[in-house]
Amino acid sequence: MTDFNNDRIGCGTRRHFLQTSPLALGGVFLASQLAQAANPGNGNSQDETQTSGARQPHFEPKARNVVYIHLVGAPPTLDLFDPKPELNRLDGQDCPASFLEGKRFAFTTGVPKLLGSPRKFAQHGSSGLWMSDALPRLPGIADEFCMVRSMYTDEFNHAPAQLFLLSGSPRSGRPSMGSWVTYGLGSENENLPGFVALISGGTTLDAGKNAWGSGFLPSVYQGVQCRSKGDPILYVNDPPGMSRKLRRRTIDAINEMNQLQHQELGSPETLTRIAQYELAYRMQIAAPEVMDISKESQATLDEYGAVPGEASFSNNCLLARRLIENDVRFVQLFDWGWDFHGTNASEGLTDGLGNRCAAMDRPVVSLINDLKQRGLLDQTLVIIGGEFGRTPFREGRTAKSDILGRDHYPDCFTMLMAGGGVKRGLTYGETDELGFSILKNPVHVHDFQATILHLLGLEHTRLTYRHQGRDYRLTDVHGKVVHDIIA
Repeated sequence: MTDFNNDRIGCGTRRHFLQTSPLALGGVFLASQLAQAANPGNGNSQDETQTSGARQPHFEPKARNVVYIHLVGAPPTLDLFDPKPELNRLDGQDCPASFLEGKRFAFTTGVPKLLGSPRKFAQHGSSGLWMSDALPRLPGIADEFCMVRSMYTDEFNHAPAQLFLLSGSPRSGRPSMGSWVTYGLGSENENLPGFVALISGGTTLDAGKNAWGSGFLPSVYQGVQCRSKGDPILYVNDPPGMSRKLRRRTIDAINEMNQLQHQELGSPETLTRIAQYELAYRMQIAAPEVMDISKESQATLDEYGAVPGEASFSNNCLLARRLIENDVRFVQLFDWGWDFHGTNASEGLTDGLGNRCAAMDRPVVSLINDLKQRGLLDQTLVIIGGEFGRTPFREGRTAKSDILGRDHYPDCFTMLMAGGGVKRGLTYGETDELGFSILKNPVHVHDFQATILHLLGLEHTRLTYRHQGRDYRLTDVHGKVVHDIIA
């Protein structure tokens, strides 16, 4: 038997193999990465580990920026945007078996009871968009919205549905939509992230940080989570005793070591690390300034319902306007608490939904009006909605409760869009008289993603990244642009 001494064992490590075998796996990996860097998926030769500096879109865009408001948990659109008089007439009757055959539900088994909406509906604006009395202010700007009533998804539980909507896959590991957009278009402000995530509602969403993660894209495209209370970005401030000058010298030293590692190993993630250190250094000055809403007038704070120093959805909506004003490409707001099963009063369709909507639609209306007054709405696509719909029948666990609630439902739901090149005052798509299926103009999640990219000047089939031997994209191998909703 051959003896191996400690030195020879040390030389047999994976790192040593990848470092010293340019014609083996390390060389193959490096060659593939160099090829990808030379020809990134958006057709631009700019260094793909840099977000600063705008990149050319594939064609003339309708929008330059996005504010995506995700109502985490999925609001009951049958009680907000899609009235069903026939469902109200049949309230309390057994759900027809034909609607249940072959379907699974998260918390409902057997034969549930149909549930008409306890909300009152009316048409609003010159466009006649339907909205319910749960929304006190949104009807006042009804003509700004393109209402897509015919959305559908493949997933019926929160985490996979959120991932599917935001990354194109129900499993973790894929880049989020904001990451794809900043990969394709870069950022116009070198002192701030191209993609920012803001969270309200007391907890994060079921999909976790994967919802704004960069997946297999260089991590410089990952969304940066900011806060409306305390330090705007965790760990970005200097520790006690470190001056700005010393921080600069420290980063320079770290970058020199990273450059040496990159020369030796050729990993693009090393360049990403350098870019992140530099961005963090620049953000130390820019981020606190932009995130300080106390600089707004009292009238503006009152309009949004924002309170400086607090953590709230209102503050986040105002921060979204400030970020868009400072050329941040993609701002994602996650507002937790829209899971209306009826398991308690806050999750009921009467007072619970009314309270939640009252806290949501005031800052949303203020955001849209504010963007419009500043001449930013035409270039900013605002998106509002959840990850799926809610059932036209009562949720199984709460069927005998006085509190009304609905189960998860993937087959029909509504999304709102405003600004950024979409048609104003349009209702697109139609569901059946009970809200079980789509009758007209179905829009799959991948179609929705393709349309968002199209509005930003990106062809979804061309925005690709080579990973594990094949090209990936946000829309997987599916998706078609919904041209009928584009102005």
